[in-house]
Amino acid sequence: MPTLTRIDSRPSCIRCAVKAFVSGRPYWWQWFTILSLDATFAALSWQAMAFRVAGTPLRWPHAVVLGASVWLAYAADRWIEGWRLTPEQAQTQRHYFAVRWRWPLFAVWLLVLALDLFAAFAGLTSREFEAGLLLFGAVAVYLLSHQLLHRHHPWRLPKEICVALLMVGGVTIFPVAQPDVRPPALAGLATGFGLLCFANCALIALWEHEVDLAQGQESLAQQFRRVAPLSRALPWALALAALGSATWLSRGWNQRAMLCVSSSSALLGVVDRLEKRMGRQLARVLADVVLLTPLVLLAFH
Repeated sequence: MPTLTRIDSRPSCIRCAVKAFVSGRPYWWQWFTILSLDATFAALSWQAMAFRVAGTPLRWPHAVVLGASVWLAYAADRWIEGWRLTPEQAQTQRHYFAVRWRWPLFAVWLLVLALDLFAAFAGLTSREFEAGLLLFGAVAVYLLSHQLLHRHHPWRLPKEICVALLMVGGVTIFPVAQPDVRPPALAGLATGFGLLCFANCALIALWEHEVDLAQGQESLAQQFRRVAPLSRALPWALALAALGSATWLSRGWNQRAMLCVSSSSALLGVVDRLEKRMGRQLARVLADVVLLTPLVLLAFH
């Protein structure tokens, strides 16, 4: 796969320490992204934080349904994208994996779907199930619009905004569905996490601009050519705003959530500053790893 090797072999500051298994194959640390586990773990960690903020217990069906649903959405997006490509046309390891292992991936997708449905029917309340159906409809509309109907429409809503909104919906849908929880209680977390997800996606679009062009994908960086300075400034602005909110809030899980938003945003800004030095591959992985800051706090509580 010559195209993949050429684009995915940019210099990395740890290239001497961590080498590819063979030429053209991924580094071990890329599997977190290749298998779509990055977004899944990020969503689960922020869902756990959202339940703490809401002051209501997190049950196993909530985690299983969200984790499975996020993985299904990301895997489906890459599977559909891979349908248009040959292995030689794939520009990233995650897209090459979706093309090379198309049908085994589809089989695993069906198994995860079965697990998702079982957990939903067996463990969710009727109120939670109905809320989940609404979010499922939104994900289906996104995939249908951005992958098929409006793939190259000049006025389509940027996918980075869509992904951020869907991630916020997934993280907060079950806490909000609890009868004793009011949606305003999660407004701060939802806003901060949504902006964090958008900043994450916007920066990745900048780093992978050439990749998207080669694969015929639309991104925020292509739709709005002058957005780059704003995208690079957003993590730092969000870090300061969230830190200011944390100092204003009284001690509790709302404050801790804002501290997580602030620290993740600052780390994302650092990754962006170092992207050219470390290489796009490593930056792409770290951009999602820095979203896992809630796990640090939750580990001590």
